[in-house]
Amino acid sequence: MRVFLTSLILGVMTVGPGLSAEKKQNILLIYADDLGYGDLSIQNETSKIPTPHLDQLARDGMRFTDGHSSSGICTPSRYALLTGRHHWRDFYGIVNSFGDSVFAPERLTLPEMLQEKGYHTAAIGKWHLGWDWAAIRKADAKPTVRPDDKRKRQAWSYDAFHWEKSIPNGPLAHGFHHYFGDTVINFPPYCWIEDDKVVTPPDTMMDTAKWKPIKEGGWECRPGPMHSSWDPYENIPVTTDKAVDYIKKQADTEQPFFLYFAFPSPHAPIIPNDEFDGKTEAGPYGDFVYETDDSVGQLLAALQESGQADNTIVIFSADNGPEKYAYARDEKFDHWSAKPFRGLKRDIYEGGHHVPFIIKWPGRTEAGSVCDALVSQVDIMATLASAIDYELPADAAEDSHDLLPLLATGEGKVRDHHIHNTREEAWAIRHGEWNLIVGKTGYHSGQNKAWEEKHGYSADDKAPVELYHIAKDIGQKHNVAAAHPEKVKELQALLAKVREQGHSAPRLAAE
Repeated sequence: MRVFLTSLILGVMTVGPGLSAEKKQNILLIYADDLGYGDLSIQNETSKIPTPHLDQLARDGMRFTDGHSSSGICTPSRYALLTGRHHWRDFYGIVNSFGDSVFAPERLTLPEMLQEKGYHTAAIGKWHLGWDWAAIRKADAKPTVRPDDKRKRQAWSYDAFHWEKSIPNGPLAHGFHHYFGDTVINFPPYCWIEDDKVVTPPDTMMDTAKWKPIKEGGWECRPGPMHSSWDPYENIPVTTDKAVDYIKKQADTEQPFFLYFAFPSPHAPIIPNDEFDGKTEAGPYGDFVYETDDSVGQLLAALQESGQADNTIVIFSADNGPEKYAYARDEKFDHWSAKPFRGLKRDIYEGGHHVPFIIKWPGRTEAGSVCDALVSQVDIMATLASAIDYELPADAAEDSHDLLPLLATGEGKVRDHHIHNTREEAWAIRHGEWNLIVGKTGYHSGQNKAWEEKHGYSADDKAPVELYHIAKDIGQKHNVAAAHPEKVKELQALLAKVREQGHSAPRLAAE
């Protein structure tokens, strides 16, 4: 596969307002939430969801068919993305309501690395990596249970915090100059946060009855403080406007930028705005994906209109596979969001972590190129470090592989294995053409027998492990562990070695 090569890496000739010939390339990292590999129409010929802007991004850049997140859930995948280190070396679960940061103070992050090389860094949208909320909580505050909460969940009251104070240990403490968002769309506090302060202090408790009706599934919102004017339907429009404004303003500076734009969608609550209703043949979820794609289009248009498109690396991916509502969607609309894979969010089957992965890199990726090599979001940090000539220390990005050779040729490989995990008790390891599930099942979201019957899956053989020849069986239908005991032992040994040695990055192999 042929790819354009230039004599420069990050410094390129550009034409546009405010841009000089020496300005380093900007970086726009777009991260979807619970988006399936098969939701993109360019990757699924039977998709019932048009995704014109993401399809165009793929046609303008390189699409990876074998790209993975570290986890099958939100927080761990985001941590791995921004550190180049597998989450399972440090933790497994998500940050819950008002949870603390998952970053150790000494942990080098991707935005910190880019700051050191002169980048202005911004995060807009979902955070879900924690803050030090205890620092602004009133000393005498105690959580309570609302009488009308059937699940008897404890929640902090809206008057339990000093909302005027700065919230420590958030995005600004870990490499970002600027942040705007609501931290997590279905977690309190339900209000906007800018940098390290609340913009609209909560003055009531979350009440979904105050919002427009939900369009699919449940609200899945944890109880807690909310500003009385809060409207979750405004999330994508407001954050998109903020990102467009940020992109356009950067055109008037000599400083390169790194923008991490993290969608709340199509994660529940599934709430496409009215103008997107009926845009797809996959119900409200499909319309929510369509709205997400429309937002991506606005970001890309902002790059073009500000003269920065030819000087900006665009990376698109998602934190994990689609939520369990996908089963009902497949039954009702014949749209399988994880196609061609088995499994969904949380699962360690491929559908839980085999995600969309697109890179458009001016001067490097050839338009319309497709790469079938095994890659991970963990690899983004080492790739950008190599491009900006940043020497990563031994205690940083321990699992990150440099993808530049793939971008330069579109062929070959940079990693031969990938370890995936969602819960501590079960693991999946990919090595070459093989995939081993270390556990009795790869399901964490629950088995759906009706879906398995529809798609030709046999009954579970209850074996202690599952082995799949992934090159021949991408849907993981045939467990061949009993026929290949030596391959099972080989992969079990590799899994143990990589876990125990504390790293998998090639640059650390000799240390």
